[in-house]
Amino acid sequence: MPPVSAKGETVKKALLLAFVLFLVAAPVLAKDDDAEIRAVIEKYAVAWGSLNPENAAALYAKDADLVFYDLLPLKYTGWNAYAEGVKPHFAQFESLKITPKGDLKVTRRGNVAWTTSTLDLAVKTKGEGADTMALETRQTLILEKQGGDWKIVHEHLSTPLQMHEHEH
Repeated sequence: MPPVSAKGETVKKALLLAFVLFLVAAPVLAKDDDAEIRAVIEKYAVAWGSLNPENAAALYAKDADLVFYDLLPLKYTGWNAYAEGVKPHFAQFESLKITPKGDLKVTRRGNVAWTTSTLDLAVKTKGEGADTMALETRQTLILEKQGGDWKIVHEHLSTPLQMHEHEH
């Protein structure tokens, strides 16, 4: 085997050092991403609770063909349709409170992540005889890292058929 030159030895050491740094840094970077994703979820509850879709706009990607499933109607295609579509429903509400139930699960693969969680919604309607409706919901979000920020690219919010009490 030919002798290794000093330059070759330096390159080997540099590559080994880079590999070790990657092994040390990768879990830290993943934890930072998880914290950023969790922050998006926290902002989500506050933004939509304001009953103003503009407060939630920064959390969402703006591609025209993205699909968002909400409680009503069946679906929205694109952020603009979502933002405009909720306004007539929100106009009937005096307040909306979204309370995460503490079971958020974040899964990430590169620049894509998905979350699952359950939420309690309390909706108070406007007008005489106004009532507060409580809904137990489940949510799945798909997020993509775009320009350094995690953006929601798909949402599915639904409520199970509330026919009977069930265990959690």
